[in-house]
Amino acid sequence: MILGLYLLIVLIALAITIVLALRFASRRYALPCPVWMKGLLDTPFTHGMSARTQKTIQRLDLSPGMDVLDAGCGPGRLTLPIAEKVGPRGEVTAIDIQEGMLHEAQERAREAHLSNIRFLRIGVGEGRLERNLFDRAVLVTVLGEIPDREAAFQEIFETLKPGGILLVEETLPDPHFQTRSTVRRLAGAAGFIEKEFFGNRFSYTVTLKKPSGARQ
Repeated sequence: MILGLYLLIVLIALAITIVLALRFASRRYALPCPVWMKGLLDTPFTHGMSARTQKTIQRLDLSPGMDVLDAGCGPGRLTLPIAEKVGPRGEVTAIDIQEGMLHEAQERAREAHLSNIRFLRIGVGEGRLERNLFDRAVLVTVLGEIPDREAAFQEIFETLKPGGILLVEETLPDPHFQTRSTVRRLAGAAGFIEKEFFGNRFSYTVTLKKPSGARQ
């Protein structure tokens, strides 16, 4: 029992050390979450959809037939439930710069028999997304990993249809955590209007709207 407790303490200390190291590095460099950490991400694939994921999906206010952008999809925590929600008449475009993450998400989509997901190995902010294409976009605990955040917000704004919604989620202890003031500044500069805010300064979700009268 003592040995087990000791091992638990060591593992917790190691996890804290890794998070702090990534936090320090992320202040100097825009580093994506390593592929080998995908197992530590909150995923709904083994024990059903998590409460956190359910809340995120609800706040997107999805309808069948919608087109959704999952920017920085990782192993597909949100990609799959969004694809199920928009149904076969809708489509999810899941993008990530890491081939390993995309491969993991693709495998899970195949196992779930979902064929309405398009996977692209690109980064948001690179100017490779079509304009006025999506009804919704999600940027969940990934903003701090993007080298050019201003370009990312601008591209998402342009790729959304007028009236489209971008959902941004940030939470500690994510080493790439971005403050609400940072998100507000970037969103406002791109032309977004804040719609709703949930949570607190340490863990929050904000929905941002592209004005219906925005120039296409």
